[in-house]
Amino acid sequence: MTQRQIGKKISWLVWGLSASWLIAPAQALDDSVGEAGINANQLHQNPYDLIGRKIAIGQVEIGRPSFFGIDKAISWNQKLAPAQVFYRDTAAKADIDVDPHAAMVAGVMVSADKTLKGVAPGARLYASAVGSPLKSGQPEECLSAQHVAQQNGGDVRAINFSFGESLQRDSRSESLLDGNALLTQCIDWSARVHNVIYVIAGNQGSGGIPIPTDHFNGITAAYSTQREGIFTKVDFANLSAAPLGIGRRLINQEINVGPRRAISLVAPGSNISVYDLEGKVVEVSGTSFAAPHITASVALLQEYGDRTLRDTLLDNAQLLPSQLNWSLDSRRHEVMKAVLLNSADKIQDQGDGLYLDMSRTIEAKDSRNWLDSDAYKDDSIPLDMQMGTGHLNAFRAYQQFSPGQWSPTAVVPPVGWDYRTVEESSSQDYVLAQPLLQDSFVALTLAWDRMVELEDTNNNKVYDIGEDFRDRGLNNLDLFLMPVDENDISKSICASISRVDSVEHIFCQVPKSGRYKIRVQYHRKVNEPSQPYGLAWWTLPAQ
Repeated sequence: MTQRQIGKKISWLVWGLSASWLIAPAQALDDSVGEAGINANQLHQNPYDLIGRKIAIGQVEIGRPSFFGIDKAISWNQKLAPAQVFYRDTAAKADIDVDPHAAMVAGVMVSADKTLKGVAPGARLYASAVGSPLKSGQPEECLSAQHVAQQNGGDVRAINFSFGESLQRDSRSESLLDGNALLTQCIDWSARVHNVIYVIAGNQGSGGIPIPTDHFNGITAAYSTQREGIFTKVDFANLSAAPLGIGRRLINQEINVGPRRAISLVAPGSNISVYDLEGKVVEVSGTSFAAPHITASVALLQEYGDRTLRDTLLDNAQLLPSQLNWSLDSRRHEVMKAVLLNSADKIQDQGDGLYLDMSRTIEAKDSRNWLDSDAYKDDSIPLDMQMGTGHLNAFRAYQQFSPGQWSPTAVVPPVGWDYRTVEESSSQDYVLAQPLLQDSFVALTLAWDRMVELEDTNNNKVYDIGEDFRDRGLNNLDLFLMPVDENDISKSICASISRVDSVEHIFCQVPKSGRYKIRVQYHRKVNEPSQPYGLAWWTLPAQ
């Protein structure tokens, strides 16, 4: 191939997740951020007043959004204002690596424009451009991710990846989506070491860019499209169904090896209206635009968390019990993952609360709902291949997060979360204070990290190009809902017992009214004898 042909080939591989767009009226971003989408607009308003103030989030892509005062491309609009932009781990140069795709993704997160307001217009966005694929690869992408994670005094809560790498460009002799590509290991290492939740745009097929969708420690997004004005259906373009027929060999290379599921959560991504670099409104589609809805939702939750933490320190006398149960654990990425996944919409509630006040029924590409999924029917499968745990609902995530942190040392309320450690061959039991209502559903999510370590050859405690990572594996935790007086897990009424995932998720119906408890069980040690985890639960008490 000529250099020009190689450039075209690489561009196609790298931009496999990038959206197509056309000129359209400015309405769909309002839809996706509003009640028809993730309902973040409700959190923007009183009494919540959450827009992500002072919360740092990040973005890593081939290019970067414009920066006012440096780049000419931003002169028409000062409403998209990143906190800082970079070229890998150095300062960005004027008008270099400015990219429309990165700008549109950033707009979904932090645009303060009145017409097309982003999910978290008050958040501080740090964006790094990796640079041309002809001059960069996974080492440079890892360096960029690390640099973003170190911004804001090392306090970046979430990082958005609306791009990735093709297996064809992976340096391993046999490239598979097995979690062992350098960039994938880098993401899992950084999530643990920098305490940041990575949100990765899911693969869309056609020879797409699956690395690092095979990560363990973050969230991978599929995207939804509207039906009757509501984002309720996984879009056909998502590569998130078991491949069949003539395309099976190609597509099999773009989903995780073995039974481990890739998709964690669905978010709006079809026909989203954003500004391009020239100030025109265009419609874009793809998981590239679902991921930033999730990333920016973290900023809304974290603003609430930091506000509550501040109030707790200032004046305990005026606080609710839930606000007293608050700590820096609210910043843990495992907690954010558990909260977002557990609060996802699955089945629309009929007004009786049995489906936990969920606002929509999410459907797979073949119109299956979550109750039809193997994840609902099989204890060893925590995530649906297409839907993950369901559709992002930022307001429900707030309702999941705001009741506070509750310890297993005392009874716990119907809705809450915790960050704790479980020891090898032991368990933690969370006894629900109130009986659960017969025929109501419970939602429980447990999240923990794969252990990836940096092979730090120069002992400077940061990743340098040329260094590698070591996968120490994933400890196996299990999750159960049990009668309060039962200790035999074989007699649990619901279980999630995957051997390959870093998430356990239960969505099941209570067979009869009564007292129950949640059990986190350390089933099998692979690396360390102590395993930190994030846990979120949502139940309906009997009245």
